[in-house]
Amino acid sequence: MQTNLFTNSSANSGASAAAGQTAVGTNPLATGTETSLMFTKLLVAQVQNQDPLSPNDPAAFVSQLTQLSQTEALQKLSTLTSTNATVLQGMQALSLGAQVGSDLTVSAETVSLSGTPARGSFTLGSGSTATTLVLTGVDGVEHKVSLGMQAAGNVPFVLDPAALGLPYGDYKMRVETSTKESPPLELTGRLNSVRLGSGGAVLLNVAGVGEVSPSAISAFNGKSTVASSN
Repeated sequence: MQTNLFTNSSANSGASAAAGQTAVGTNPLATGTETSLMFTKLLVAQVQNQDPLSPNDPAAFVSQLTQLSQTEALQKLSTLTSTNATVLQGMQALSLGAQVGSDLTVSAETVSLSGTPARGSFTLGSGSTATTLVLTGVDGVEHKVSLGMQAAGNVPFVLDPAALGLPYGDYKMRVETSTKESPPLELTGRLNSVRLGSGGAVLLNVAGVGEVSPSAISAFNGKSTVASSN
């Protein structure tokens, strides 16, 4: 029986090439991104068009391939980081959702007064002989609530619109002291709801405050016996 080595060699080469193509096609790691494909085309063109009498340094090609690998690795890391951030935001929303109905203390610069008194506090670094909480309405009118002499430390306050003669609505808040100190303010209210914003950020709706980010939370106070309302 006569064997044609040339024919067998070609057939084997064709089979090997087909197998190689199949392996590459089914390997997700071999699927190049648009960036890698473009880079490969440029590299091939660079090799084909180099001066035969003065070829490029092979080390330069190796350096370019290394840069490509680093770029692809950074792209994959960026995608993975973005995915992890989305997952973490979802987990944070679920975790905070379990706190709906509880009282939270959050940093706030505004207060929304309605039928229920708003409770808040601030911390003084030094004593003040004259302490005033200034509320500015949307109409620009200032309403001053005197808190009198206060020692250094935590200063709680209650804003009852009925007792203070204040109309319902939103007010900006600030503190004036005899020492010219301007401490940040905190309000305590019920967590009414938790939602994901358009950009994926977690937003908390706190009674008397409105929507704030989780970073504004300074304390979880549990569920009160008498629920607050908006």
